[in-house]
Amino acid sequence: MFDAVIPAKDEEKSILASMTTVLHLPLARIILVVNGSTDRTLELANSIPDSRLHILHFREALGLDVPRAVGAVYARRLNSKGVLFVDGDMSGNIFANLAELLTALAGGVDIALTNCYPYITHRAQLVDLVLKIRGRLNRELDFYQTLGLATPTHGPHALSARALAALSPDTLAIPPLILVEAKRAGLQTRVATSIPHEALHSPRKHRRHGRLLAETIMGDCMMAIDTYQNKVPSRRLGRHELAGYHPERRFDLLRAWVEACAGSDDCFQAHLFPRFP
Repeated sequence: MFDAVIPAKDEEKSILASMTTVLHLPLARIILVVNGSTDRTLELANSIPDSRLHILHFREALGLDVPRAVGAVYARRLNSKGVLFVDGDMSGNIFANLAELLTALAGGVDIALTNCYPYITHRAQLVDLVLKIRGRLNRELDFYQTLGLATPTHGPHALSARALAALSPDTLAIPPLILVEAKRAGLQTRVATSIPHEALHSPRKHRRHGRLLAETIMGDCMMAIDTYQNKVPSRRLGRHELAGYHPERRFDLLRAWVEACAGSDDCFQAHLFPRFP
Protein backbone atom coordinates (compact mmCIF):
# COMPACT_ATOMS: atom_id res chain seq x y z
CA MET A 1 0.00 0.00 0.00
CA PHE A 2 0.96 3.63 -0.50
CA ASP A 3 1.27 6.50 1.97
CA ALA A 4 -0.21 10.00 2.12
CA VAL A 5 1.44 13.28 3.10
CA ILE A 6 -0.77 16.12 4.34
CA PRO A 7 0.84 19.53 5.02
CA ALA A 8 -1.14 21.74 7.40
CA LYS A 9 -0.65 25.22 8.84
CA ASP A 10 -3.53 26.79 10.79
CA GLU A 11 -6.14 24.55 9.18
CA GLU A 12 -8.41 23.90 12.19
CA LYS A 13 -11.50 24.66 10.08
CA SER A 14 -10.72 22.07 7.41
CA ILE A 15 -8.22 19.53 8.75
CA LEU A 16 -10.76 16.99 10.02
CA ALA A 17 -12.74 17.05 6.78
CA SER A 18 -9.56 16.73 4.72
CA MET A 19 -8.21 13.89 6.82
CA THR A 20 -11.54 12.05 6.96
CA THR A 21 -11.42 11.73 3.18
CA VAL A 22 -7.85 10.43 3.26
CA LEU A 23 -8.56 8.04 6.14
CA HIS A 24 -11.05 6.14 3.97
CA LEU A 25 -8.35 5.32 1.42
CA PRO A 26 -6.39 2.03 1.55
CA LEU A 27 -3.13 3.56 2.78
CA ALA A 28 -0.30 2.17 4.87
CA ARG A 29 0.52 5.47 6.59
CA ILE A 30 -0.88 8.99 6.75
CA ILE A 31 1.87 11.51 7.43
CA LEU A 32 0.63 14.87 8.69
CA VAL A 33 3.17 17.71 8.66
CA VAL A 34 1.98 20.43 11.05
CA ASN A 35 4.19 23.47 10.73
CA GLY A 36 4.00 26.91 12.31
CA SER A 37 0.40 26.39 13.45
CA THR A 38 -0.95 28.63 16.18
CA ASP A 39 -4.49 27.23 16.19
CA ARG A 40 -5.94 23.78 17.09
CA THR A 41 -4.72 21.94 13.98
CA LEU A 42 -2.37 19.69 15.95
CA GLU A 43 -4.87 19.03 18.74
CA LEU A 44 -7.67 18.10 16.35
CA ALA A 45 -5.49 15.84 14.23
CA ASN A 46 -4.08 14.09 17.28
CA SER A 47 -7.62 13.26 18.41
CA ILE A 48 -8.02 10.87 15.44
CA PRO A 49 -7.72 7.29 16.75
CA ASP A 50 -6.03 5.73 13.74
CA SER A 51 -2.70 3.94 14.14
CA ARG A 52 -1.74 4.78 10.55
CA LEU A 53 -1.40 8.46 11.47
CA HIS A 54 2.14 9.80 11.89
CA ILE A 55 2.41 13.46 12.95
CA LEU A 56 5.50 15.55 12.25
CA HIS A 57 5.35 18.78 14.24
CA PHE A 58 7.47 21.83 13.46
CA ARG A 59 6.94 24.89 15.64
CA GLU A 60 8.43 27.13 12.96
CA ALA A 61 6.65 27.70 9.66
CA LEU A 62 8.46 25.81 6.90
CA GLY A 63 7.16 27.94 4.06
CA LEU A 64 5.27 27.06 0.90
CA ASP A 65 5.78 23.48 -0.41
CA VAL A 66 8.61 22.65 2.02
CA PRO A 67 6.23 20.61 4.26
CA ARG A 68 5.50 18.30 1.31
CA ALA A 69 9.23 17.73 0.90
CA VAL A 70 9.58 17.07 4.64
CA GLY A 71 6.82 14.46 4.49
CA ALA A 72 8.31 12.87 1.38
CA VAL A 73 11.72 12.53 3.03
CA TYR A 74 10.08 10.85 6.03
CA ALA A 75 8.12 8.51 3.75
CA ARG A 76 11.31 7.63 1.92
CA ARG A 77 12.95 6.79 5.25
CA LEU A 78 10.11 4.34 5.84
CA ASN A 79 10.67 2.76 2.40
CA SER A 80 7.36 4.02 1.05
CA LYS A 81 6.06 2.43 -2.15
CA GLY A 82 4.59 5.76 -3.22
CA VAL A 83 3.09 8.92 -1.76
CA LEU A 84 -0.19 10.78 -2.27
CA PHE A 85 -0.02 14.52 -1.50
CA VAL A 86 -3.17 16.28 -0.26
CA ASP A 87 -3.19 19.73 1.36
CA GLY A 88 -4.81 20.12 4.75
CA ASP A 89 -7.22 22.76 3.45
CA MET A 90 -8.70 20.55 0.70
CA SER A 91 -12.03 19.71 2.31
CA GLY A 92 -14.01 19.01 -0.86
CA ASN A 93 -15.59 15.69 -1.84
CA ILE A 94 -12.52 14.40 -3.70
CA PHE A 95 -12.33 10.80 -2.49
CA ALA A 96 -12.86 9.32 -5.96
CA ASN A 97 -10.17 11.59 -7.39
CA LEU A 98 -7.63 10.58 -4.75
CA ALA A 99 -8.43 6.94 -5.47
CA GLU A 100 -7.73 7.58 -9.16
CA LEU A 101 -4.30 9.00 -8.30
CA LEU A 102 -3.49 5.87 -6.28
CA THR A 103 -4.74 3.66 -9.12
CA ALA A 104 -2.37 5.47 -11.48
CA LEU A 105 0.57 4.73 -9.16
CA ALA A 106 -0.46 1.09 -8.94
CA GLY A 107 -0.52 1.02 -12.75
CA GLY A 108 3.09 2.14 -13.05
CA VAL A 109 2.79 5.92 -13.32
CA ASP A 110 5.61 7.73 -11.51
CA ILE A 111 4.05 11.20 -11.26
CA ALA A 112 0.25 11.33 -11.25
CA LEU A 113 -1.23 14.82 -11.51
CA THR A 114 -4.61 16.52 -11.22
CA ASN A 115 -6.03 18.79 -13.90
CA CYS A 116 -7.63 21.62 -11.91
CA TYR A 117 -8.82 23.43 -15.04
CA PRO A 118 -10.75 20.74 -16.96
CA TYR A 119 -12.75 23.34 -18.88
CA ILE A 120 -12.26 26.92 -20.02
CA THR A 121 -13.93 29.52 -17.83
CA HIS A 122 -13.67 33.27 -17.40
CA ARG A 123 -10.56 33.86 -15.33
CA ALA A 124 -9.06 36.90 -13.64
CA GLN A 125 -6.12 38.48 -15.46
CA LEU A 126 -3.58 37.33 -12.88
CA VAL A 127 -4.83 33.72 -12.97
CA ASP A 128 -4.69 33.77 -16.76
CA LEU A 129 -1.07 34.95 -16.64
CA VAL A 130 -0.13 32.19 -14.18
CA LEU A 131 -1.69 29.56 -16.45
CA LYS A 132 0.16 30.93 -19.47
CA ILE A 133 3.48 30.58 -17.64
CA ARG A 134 2.57 27.06 -16.51
CA GLY A 135 1.72 26.20 -20.09
CA ARG A 136 5.01 27.71 -21.25
CA LEU A 137 6.94 25.36 -18.95
CA ASN A 138 4.98 22.30 -20.06
CA ARG A 139 5.55 23.20 -23.71
CA GLU A 140 9.27 23.67 -23.06
CA LEU A 141 9.39 20.15 -21.60
CA ASP A 142 7.27 18.75 -24.44
CA PHE A 143 4.66 17.77 -21.85
CA TYR A 144 1.84 20.01 -23.02
CA GLN A 145 0.12 17.38 -25.17
CA THR A 146 -0.16 14.99 -22.22
CA LEU A 147 -0.35 17.35 -19.23
CA GLY A 148 -1.93 20.53 -20.57
CA LEU A 149 -1.76 23.02 -17.68
CA ALA A 150 -1.42 20.39 -14.93
CA THR A 151 1.42 20.81 -12.45
CA PRO A 152 2.50 19.39 -9.05
CA THR A 153 2.01 22.93 -7.74
CA HIS A 154 -1.78 22.72 -7.96
CA GLY A 155 -4.09 20.03 -6.66
CA PRO A 156 -3.52 16.57 -5.18
CA HIS A 157 -0.82 14.52 -6.85
CA ALA A 158 1.16 11.34 -6.25
CA LEU A 159 4.74 10.12 -6.64
CA SER A 160 5.97 6.57 -7.02
CA ALA A 161 8.86 5.10 -5.01
CA ARG A 162 10.98 5.51 -8.15
CA ALA A 163 10.14 9.21 -8.28
CA LEU A 164 10.83 9.66 -4.55
CA ALA A 165 14.28 8.12 -5.06
CA ALA A 166 15.05 10.26 -8.12
CA LEU A 167 13.93 13.67 -6.80
CA SER A 168 16.02 15.67 -4.36
CA PRO A 169 14.31 17.27 -1.34
CA ASP A 170 15.05 20.77 -2.69
CA THR A 171 13.36 19.81 -5.97
CA LEU A 172 10.28 18.59 -4.10
CA ALA A 173 10.08 22.00 -2.40
CA ILE A 174 9.83 23.82 -5.76
CA PRO A 175 7.16 21.75 -7.56
CA PRO A 176 7.75 22.86 -11.19
CA LEU A 177 11.29 21.47 -10.87
CA ILE A 178 9.70 18.05 -10.38
CA LEU A 179 8.60 18.16 -14.02
CA VAL A 180 12.12 19.07 -15.16
CA GLU A 181 13.66 16.14 -13.28
CA ALA A 182 10.85 13.86 -14.46
CA LYS A 183 11.74 14.72 -18.04
CA ARG A 184 15.44 14.13 -17.48
CA ALA A 185 14.97 10.87 -15.58
CA GLY A 186 12.35 9.46 -17.94
CA LEU A 187 9.73 9.24 -15.21
CA GLN A 188 6.26 8.37 -16.46
CA THR A 189 4.18 11.49 -15.89
CA ARG A 190 0.42 11.58 -16.48
CA VAL A 191 -2.77 13.44 -15.59
CA ALA A 192 -4.74 10.87 -13.59
CA THR A 193 -7.82 12.85 -12.54
CA SER A 194 -9.64 16.17 -12.96
CA ILE A 195 -10.98 18.39 -10.19
CA PRO A 196 -12.27 21.90 -10.92
CA HIS A 197 -10.34 24.23 -8.63
CA GLU A 198 -13.43 25.35 -6.76
CA ALA A 199 -14.31 21.72 -5.93
CA LEU A 200 -11.19 21.45 -3.75
CA HIS A 201 -12.99 23.76 -1.31
CA SER A 202 -9.76 25.45 -0.33
CA PRO A 203 -10.73 28.54 1.66
CA ARG A 204 -10.49 31.94 -0.01
CA LYS A 205 -7.71 34.07 1.43
CA HIS A 206 -6.82 37.75 1.25
CA ARG A 207 -5.94 39.40 -2.05
CA ARG A 208 -2.29 39.88 -1.07
CA HIS A 209 -1.95 36.10 -0.57
CA GLY A 210 -3.32 35.51 -4.05
CA ARG A 211 -0.80 37.90 -5.57
CA LEU A 212 2.14 36.43 -3.67
CA LEU A 213 1.05 32.89 -4.52
CA ALA A 214 0.80 33.80 -8.20
CA GLU A 215 4.28 35.36 -8.10
CA THR A 216 5.64 32.24 -6.41
CA ILE A 217 4.22 29.88 -9.02
CA MET A 218 5.39 32.01 -11.94
CA GLY A 219 8.85 32.47 -10.42
CA ASP A 220 9.10 28.72 -9.81
CA CYS A 221 8.19 28.07 -13.45
CA MET A 222 10.81 30.53 -14.69
CA MET A 223 13.42 28.79 -12.51
CA ALA A 224 12.34 25.45 -13.96
CA ILE A 225 12.64 26.69 -17.55
CA ASP A 226 16.14 28.04 -16.89
CA THR A 227 17.13 24.81 -15.19
CA TYR A 228 15.94 22.74 -18.14
CA GLN A 229 17.86 25.01 -20.51
CA ASN A 230 21.00 24.60 -18.35
CA LYS A 231 21.00 28.28 -17.41
CA VAL A 232 21.52 29.82 -13.99
CA PRO A 233 18.03 29.66 -12.45
CA SER A 234 16.31 33.03 -12.26
CA ARG A 235 12.90 34.13 -11.08
CA ARG A 236 12.72 37.00 -13.57
CA LEU A 237 9.89 37.56 -16.02
CA GLY A 238 10.84 40.49 -18.20
CA ARG A 239 11.75 43.30 -15.81
CA HIS A 240 10.01 41.71 -12.83
CA GLU A 241 11.64 39.61 -10.10
CA LEU A 242 8.97 37.14 -9.00
CA ALA A 243 9.92 36.42 -5.39
CA GLY A 244 6.45 35.77 -3.94
CA TYR A 245 6.68 33.39 -0.99
CA HIS A 246 9.97 31.89 -2.17
CA PRO A 247 12.13 33.76 0.41
CA GLU A 248 10.04 32.20 3.19
CA ARG A 249 10.88 28.64 2.17
CA ARG A 250 13.03 27.17 4.96
CA PHE A 251 15.51 25.13 2.99
CA ASP A 252 17.77 25.21 6.07
CA LEU A 253 15.17 23.33 8.13
CA LEU A 254 14.51 20.95 5.26
CA ARG A 255 18.20 20.07 4.97
CA ALA A 256 18.45 19.60 8.73
CA TRP A 257 15.47 17.24 8.48
CA VAL A 258 17.12 15.28 5.67
CA GLU A 259 20.17 14.77 7.87
CA ALA A 260 17.98 13.82 10.83
CA CYS A 261 16.10 11.23 8.79
CA ALA A 262 19.40 9.64 7.82
CA GLY A 263 19.86 8.69 11.47
CA SER A 264 17.84 8.79 14.67
CA ASP A 265 19.20 11.90 16.35
CA ASP A 266 17.48 14.36 18.68
CA CYS A 267 16.29 16.52 15.78
CA PHE A 268 14.34 13.61 14.34
CA GLN A 269 12.76 12.64 17.65
CA ALA A 270 11.90 16.27 18.45
CA HIS A 271 9.65 16.57 15.41
CA LEU A 272 8.01 13.12 15.53
CA PHE A 273 4.93 13.83 17.65
CA PRO A 274 4.20 11.02 20.13
CA ARG A 275 0.84 9.48 19.28
CA PHE A 276 0.24 6.64 21.71
CA PRO A 277 1.69 5.65 25.11
